[in-house]
Amino acid sequence: MKKEAIITLPNPHLREKSKKASPVSEETLQLVKDMTSASLDWEDSRPHEISAALAAVQIDRLERVVIVRGNFEDKSDREFVTLINPEIVKREGSIVSDYEGCLSVSNIYGKVPRHSKIRVRALDENGQEIRFKAEGFLARVIQHEIDHINGTLFVDHIKEDKEAFYTLDEKGELQPLDYEKDIATNEVLWS
Repeated sequence: MKKEAIITLPNPHLREKSKKASPVSEETLQLVKDMTSASLDWEDSRPHEISAALAAVQIDRLERVVIVRGNFEDKSDREFVTLINPEIVKREGSIVSDYEGCLSVSNIYGKVPRHSKIRVRALDENGQEIRFKAEGFLARVIQHEIDHINGTLFVDHIKEDKEAFYTLDEKGELQPLDYEKDIATNEVLWS
């Protein structure tokens, strides 16, 4: 599957809650393969970014399936971990604001507040329940993806914060956006 399969705003499916994925099946395993190939194809087109994770809704499948990169530091490590029907069972730690982007929100980045630690329950690709703690960047990524399967986007957390929106310049550096000009009147973001 190619990066063109990744849907972006204003596609209304991004604002819908995904349905619980059925027990692990060939269809679910194919969905994971499709998500991985679309994610990596997107990444290959972006010299300054990695694809940290993807939710099934982002390839227009309203199922509670998420893939998360196994190694955020090494772009050559292209393995992902699959989380089926993931849920956050506990949020812990402090609230930390940090930068986020999204494959489904083109060219806009934001400084989003999230919990620094979470506890997660999900099924793996074999249908086995897994439970784990995540903190830091991994906790942020998982919260972002679980938001996706609940119909929420990162911009929804910061829509009132005039200093939270950015874009990447040609060197891959974040540059602030003009809230009134670029964000407040952007019908694509808020439809």
